[in-house]
Amino acid sequence: MTIKQSKLFGLHSVQAALDYSPKKIHKAWIDSHRQDKRLTQALNDLLDLGITPEKVDRNALDKLAASHNHQGIVIEVEMPSELSEHQLKTAVEQLTTTALFLVLDNVQDPHNLGACLRTADATGVHGVIITKDNAAGITPTVCKVASGAAETVPVYQVTNLSRTLRWLKEQGIWVMGAAGEATQTAYQTDFNLPLALVIGAEGKGMRRLTREQCDMLLKLPMQGQVESLNLSVATGVLLYEILRQRLTS
Repeated sequence: MTIKQSKLFGLHSVQAALDYSPKKIHKAWIDSHRQDKRLTQALNDLLDLGITPEKVDRNALDKLAASHNHQGIVIEVEMPSELSEHQLKTAVEQLTTTALFLVLDNVQDPHNLGACLRTADATGVHGVIITKDNAAGITPTVCKVASGAAETVPVYQVTNLSRTLRWLKEQGIWVMGAAGEATQTAYQTDFNLPLALVIGAEGKGMRRLTREQCDMLLKLPMQGQVESLNLSVATGVLLYEILRQRLTS
């Protein structure tokens, strides 16, 4: 796995790194003029790891965090890169439980990717499959939103999504795509089978070739006036329905 170094900022992101990947933290900077309980706790945790944060002023932290809200702390960490298509195939072949993959077709908003990773971790997804082009990858923003899930959920980056979906079907995995025009709802669908759930891009949905690889299209029922839910919200609802069915079957 290729390792890349990035800076994370903000108390929430730093705490997630301390909780899930403390050995990957290499350096830290802390506001020399700020003192509060959460910042002091993070400082103590870093000192326990043998890392002495450099005390700097707010302007220096602003530059390190590229003017984002850092809450008085920035750390430098190793972040795993996306995994390969070959590693995806190995993971599928080694599965001992019913497959559940989340497929994001050209999803570009890092906040959506981070939120999807967080829900994927919570619902037992075996891996998230993303496209190489025109899509968000693992970034500091993704890690911040994911709150540790970027470290726990494998992210597989593929060049040709249509080909990957075709291969998954050859392995006995059903490909189900979320689409607003589908006639069948998630609550009418049996998810107790090996599954890859496909979610299309923000505002665009699935691409034609992706849609053509789906064994089935499904939707969430909408009772109000809005046409659709936020991508990550819809993903969360669908993944929890899948989990509910599997826990109660």
